[in-house]
Amino acid sequence: MKKTAMTGPDLPNIPWEERPRGATDVVWRYSKNPIIPRDLLPSSNSIFNSAVVPYQGEFRGVFRCDDKRRAMQLHAGRSQDGLRWRLDPERIRFQPAEGFEPTEWGYGYDPRVVWIEDRYYITWCNALAGWPTIGVAYTHDFETFYQMENAFLPFNRNGVLFPRRVNGNYAMLSRPSDRGHTPFGEIYYSESPDMTYWGKHRLVMRPAGGWQSTKIGAGPVPIETSEGWLVFYHGVLTSCNGFVYSMGAALLDIDRPWEVVRRTEPYLLHPRELYERVGDVPNVVFPCAALTDPITGRIAIYYGAADTVTCLSFCRVDEVIDFLEAHSL
Repeated sequence: MKKTAMTGPDLPNIPWEERPRGATDVVWRYSKNPIIPRDLLPSSNSIFNSAVVPYQGEFRGVFRCDDKRRAMQLHAGRSQDGLRWRLDPERIRFQPAEGFEPTEWGYGYDPRVVWIEDRYYITWCNALAGWPTIGVAYTHDFETFYQMENAFLPFNRNGVLFPRRVNGNYAMLSRPSDRGHTPFGEIYYSESPDMTYWGKHRLVMRPAGGWQSTKIGAGPVPIETSEGWLVFYHGVLTSCNGFVYSMGAALLDIDRPWEVVRRTEPYLLHPRELYERVGDVPNVVFPCAALTDPITGRIAIYYGAADTVTCLSFCRVDEVIDFLEAHSL
């Protein structure tokens, strides 16, 4: 087994559960899933596709909470162990960032959160003139949130920032889309000198066969490793009963992240459990956040299940890299 180093601070209190005895899958589920039920808040219809980061020895996050109107909202949350969560009952009210005019808030779904340099940046699917694009904001304390300009024109989804500058610029993965439920999708790479003006767009990956034949999109924040950027992503298959969302992984070149080094041909996680197969949108595994501990090589992946609840899975970086080498497209 190849020894792979991950870049980042140690996380000895990473939420963790060992692989079940007799199991051989590279990624395995937490035995007490879902960790956040759909009705943790009295106002919520569902809580899923959310983002988690370490924060001062504990954990903080930004959570997609669709309310009982089925309006898509973002709520801040906190946890001591990454497993048991308290969510703010009121949605995040963004303030204009310094030097920015107030930016339209249309809706909020599928957020990601990442620490870059001196603050936590949040990206999510916001609305511009009623159509989906990538919203950008930041916070220092998960109490006050400052909204910046939207990153792109409509239509776009799944905006995921890299955890550091690449070639001197901020870097983001995204999935250009359409105004509907997007029966297509590819992952693109973009750079910005100031988190406002985005360019240098590059195609990263297109859909392939099988479980990722319809569309693909970036999942958690890319993980910097000695082998390249480790990216977990969702892939979608169109079945006779609709879309099926699964999770795979890819390695991107560390200096040219639009170049794919390896990419899984088999999926790593697929709708199998009842809470993944039954819900508001059946047959969905949708990863949005990953915690890492470089000392032990552990990775904890948060994912939405059936667009209804929040779940947790686990893996080890060495095993994922070995799987990529053995089962790459």
